[in-house]
Amino acid sequence: MTTENLIEQIKIKKSFLCIGLDVDLTKIPKHLLELEDPIFEFNKAIIDATHDLAVAYKPNTAFYEAYGIKGWKSLQKTINYLNENYPEIFTIADAKRGDIGNTSSMYAKAFFEDLNFDSITVAPYMGKDSVEPFLAFENKHTILLTLTSNEGAFDFQTLQVDGKQVYKKVLETSKTWKNAHNLMYVVGATKAEYFTEIRKIIPDNFILVPGVGAQGGSLSEVCKYGMNSNVGLLINSSRGIIYASNQINFAEKAREEALKIKLEMASIIKKSTF
Repeated sequence: MTTENLIEQIKIKKSFLCIGLDVDLTKIPKHLLELEDPIFEFNKAIIDATHDLAVAYKPNTAFYEAYGIKGWKSLQKTINYLNENYPEIFTIADAKRGDIGNTSSMYAKAFFEDLNFDSITVAPYMGKDSVEPFLAFENKHTILLTLTSNEGAFDFQTLQVDGKQVYKKVLETSKTWKNAHNLMYVVGATKAEYFTEIRKIIPDNFILVPGVGAQGGSLSEVCKYGMNSNVGLLINSSRGIIYASNQINFAEKAREEALKIKLEMASIIKKSTF
């Protein structure tokens, strides 16, 4: 999917909502556990109930890998279902990969060719030769971990190195990498005060923003400082939407929560220059 395709979906839906599909079998409705593939059936119901409100879905692969080969098959069925039924949706493999070049190439093939995700989250710590193999894929996007929403983010990401914070070095250096136009970035919603400085460095790139909702991030604050002329944001909500209910009507309740966020986004877009 091209960036232009994504922007067009944001315009059509008046939404920049990304829904995280982080499936925990201990939290989903108990009646689904009787089915052959409860993870996929849960995802399918959530997707069918919310696809017109969201522009992206983001399965965190840890929640699938934890269940071994069965979980991986559920992930594959989920991405296949999205690509076959809702090809306009932007898909994100939240896998946080990153290794030496030839290993990164294999990771890229796994997620971009075999599973056919539109994007993948990648750690920048090992530098350009660990990231450029992902960037080499046309119309695929590499989402670089930059400034995350967890408490430990301050251990390294905001440290000063030669007078500049590490996360800023990541942003500036990544812009020099081959096919950097395929880069997006992860910045946590709980770091809203940093967005002004971040936008000075990457004014045009999309930013994936976790941490709105259950983690306490503010949608209005993120948009105030982080939006650009193409919106340029994908706001992720996971638990607050998919676990809105653990009853039979879980998909309906998930839609209700997604709609609340979507309507707030539509209001923000209406007031913007987008």
